Amino acid sequence: MKQFYCIRLKQLRQQNSYTQADLAYILCIRQEQYSRYESGVRELPLHLLVKLCKLYHVSSDYLLGL
Repeated sequence: MKQFYCIRLKQLRQQNSYTQADLAYILCIRQEQYSRYESGVRELPLHLLVKLCKLYHVSSDYLLGL
């Protein structure tokens, strides 16, 4: 089952007109790695969760669907 944050990651990225490559650059990771987080293949590490919350100005609760 896909994690809720995967759906939110894609929604927020698209709402803010970012590409996966843009986010990968901002997070200092490869685009393939970011794609795995967004698709739910890999779990999002806590330090990247914090960076994404700051970037999008949202709480971790919102991003995680709590």
